[in-house]
Amino acid sequence: MERTGEQVMTHILDAAENAPPVEAVEAVTREIGAVLGARSVAFLIADLSGRALVRLNHMPLAGTGAGRQDGDEIATVLPFDGGPAEQALRTQTVQVVAQADGWTVLAPVTDRGEAIGLLEMILPTEPAQRDLDEIGRTAHLLSFVVIANRRHTDLFEWGQRTTPFTLSAEIQRRLLPSAFTCEGSSFTLSGWLEPAASIGGDTFDYSLARDVLHFSVTDAMGHGVTSALTATLGVGSLRNTRRRAIGLVEQAQAANTAVAEHTPVPGGFVTAVLGRLDLRTGVCALLNAGHVPPMLVRDGTTQMLPLPGNFPLGMFAAAEYDAGEVTLLPGDRLVVVTDGVRERNAASLDLPAILRSIVGLHPREAVRALADAVLEVSGPTLADDATLLILDWHGGHSEDRRTSAGADQGRASTALSDN
Repeated sequence: MERTGEQVMTHILDAAENAPPVEAVEAVTREIGAVLGARSVAFLIADLSGRALVRLNHMPLAGTGAGRQDGDEIATVLPFDGGPAEQALRTQTVQVVAQADGWTVLAPVTDRGEAIGLLEMILPTEPAQRDLDEIGRTAHLLSFVVIANRRHTDLFEWGQRTTPFTLSAEIQRRLLPSAFTCEGSSFTLSGWLEPAASIGGDTFDYSLARDVLHFSVTDAMGHGVTSALTATLGVGSLRNTRRRAIGLVEQAQAANTAVAEHTPVPGGFVTAVLGRLDLRTGVCALLNAGHVPPMLVRDGTTQMLPLPGNFPLGMFAAAEYDAGEVTLLPGDRLVVVTDGVRERNAASLDLPAILRSIVGLHPREAVRALADAVLEVSGPTLADDATLLILDWHGGHSEDRRTSAGADQGRASTALSDN
């Protein structure tokens, strides 16, 4: 007897809850495969580099000789090559590929635009559109299983790390939001950090309230562990005051005091751009503390936003701070970068031209295209972190969000960037 949608959902949730966290995704994919009659089913997680997928397996694959191994766990990196897997992840569309032994279906595992990975299924017959719709919804459900269970285990984080992290990189990683992308009815935000060989203290952060979006980009002085610790002071203070519903100026003043009093290196400081966007009106308050000015992309032109000048956080304990504001219009794109995007060889980039060329890309893809452009002229090893945050303003905060399997309809990129 064919199972109803409710029965399928119940079996999947039961499989996830009954399995240990390290086995929950495998348990769910087995259940999905049984329901859909798949010959095989697997979850491919997005690599932290943003340029590959990783296949996680329990027990090594005999004779492969590939992948990183930790006990009985093996992680095989599948670099992007422009093929169906990359297309599925980047365009957020289900891809179907005819194979000699069946039909391979690749469905994005996504939540609010955050591309977590892919659900890979091999079916014995060509799937109908109804089947593809069901697979897409099931892949979206799988995203919640991954999100819930990766809180309890390092398995997924280990699998995503192509290269080992230094101590400073580990500290920096903990300062970043758990999801780099967030879609709402009125906005889409995405951040990216391309680390230097010796971590440069960059971070970005955001938090969504009912009618307000908070965001920040920070850059702590120096490199290595001391820079990461200085960044921890700045980000920790900003999060603490933000969660106490304190305004931008007060947040900056509190962080200035915290860094000045507790920085692990004399004279340590943090540059920052702090933002507070009113989702009902599009009015965005911005505070620049000694940072690279934010940029506004509007109607094909890019302009640096003139904001009141302020000292970096922690440079002078008695410093005063002031904020400015800009009213965003539907279609506007706000871009905030750190000096790693503007210094040394990266300074040769025609940033306005690049921003114009990627204006049609989803912010998730735009930040990666911009990071690729920086690496092309400065890499493969950066002298300083390059951090990017892109915020698209759509307007219509009162409108319901229209989604397809975890991503906004019409706002996923439809082509890969050439940058």
